[in-house]
Amino acid sequence: MTPAEYRERILADLEPMPAYPQPLMDCLGLAVAEDIHAEVALPGFDNSSMDGYAVRYADVATASADAPVRLPVLGEIGAGQASLLALPPGAAAKIMTGAPLPTGADTVVPYEWTDRGVAEVEIRQTPEEAQHVRYAGEDVAKGDLLIPAGTVLGPRHLGLIASVGRAQVAVRPRPRVVVLSTGTELREPGETLGHDSIYDGNSFLLAAAARKAGAIAYRVGIVPDEPRAFMTALSDQLVRADLVVTSGGVSMGDYDVVKEALTPEGVWFGPVSMQPGKPQGFGRIGEERVPVLCLPGNPVSSFVSFELFVLPALRRLMGMTPEARPARRAALTHGVRSPKGKEQYLRGWYDGSRAGVSPIGGPGSHLIGDLAGANCLIVIPPETTSLDKDAEVDVIELDVEF
Repeated sequence: MTPAEYRERILADLEPMPAYPQPLMDCLGLAVAEDIHAEVALPGFDNSSMDGYAVRYADVATASADAPVRLPVLGEIGAGQASLLALPPGAAAKIMTGAPLPTGADTVVPYEWTDRGVAEVEIRQTPEEAQHVRYAGEDVAKGDLLIPAGTVLGPRHLGLIASVGRAQVAVRPRPRVVVLSTGTELREPGETLGHDSIYDGNSFLLAAAARKAGAIAYRVGIVPDEPRAFMTALSDQLVRADLVVTSGGVSMGDYDVVKEALTPEGVWFGPVSMQPGKPQGFGRIGEERVPVLCLPGNPVSSFVSFELFVLPALRRLMGMTPEARPARRAALTHGVRSPKGKEQYLRGWYDGSRAGVSPIGGPGSHLIGDLAGANCLIVIPPETTSLDKDAEVDVIELDVEF
């Protein structure tokens, strides 16, 4: 099975989570599940874009420094404090930015062109007609489609939604992701290591990646290589899981606890023609049939598997498209080699300024130091065994929003 085929198998089994209304600040980074239309116009009324004087253009059309126009000032109009609703010919009114233009006025003269008079104002420069006036509906008309369903809401979207009076919108929620690492050899960071133990980095890596993707991540921690202990830990977590992600225990060894425990539950395990990340598992478990993705235990294998399979699954659950990261083309800065028959994912550094990519480190699935220094994955097709410098390859950027 190719990585693309396996990803499609996973996505075909998943549906976007049901949407429900949420307060605006809880919607940041989520996909809106309804078309958002303007319930009011923006601006809602003709208003001033400057501090100055509201006037009729005909009354000030001849104003100049040598022949200023003098008009009586009938009052002051502040934003949210509009008591003067109409302006007769031959008069002016002080007006603040954002304040509604009184009926009869059609132009705003900025303070800088006047003597800033209180009872009477001297206007020393002719404005253009309708200058510094924002007209009702010139930005958004009532009924306009503002944001189509499926849009991932960012700060600018939320500001727009609030500006038309919506306090909440229907979005697809953040999936709850339970992350478990398996391995009797694993220890929590901060504990003392034995001669045959290692620190658990995978659960932190995967939980952080899930959180960055927009999910609510629960890092359960370490589960020993014992099927009954694994199933007990897993069963305890299903009540709060929309998706379970495990790392380790999916290969062909005698202590591959995840495969041993979940195969009888109907979870599929098998090889995917890729490096790193060949052993994979996917299925549903428990009474609620919670989806579970079982990743290999080497850290680079786990991370690459997350990017190729878990991230698209999370985006499907959240109703986001595209599910998989798009690839771009880039030229290799030096040649690489790859095993035949497997799609290889090399760590690399993509330089967008020159569309070049440099491989980082070796292909080993344990080299997490090289992974931390990379910003992309370089994709080498399965039929390709070597590529020279300047050859074009597909590159998957890791740190960009999409």
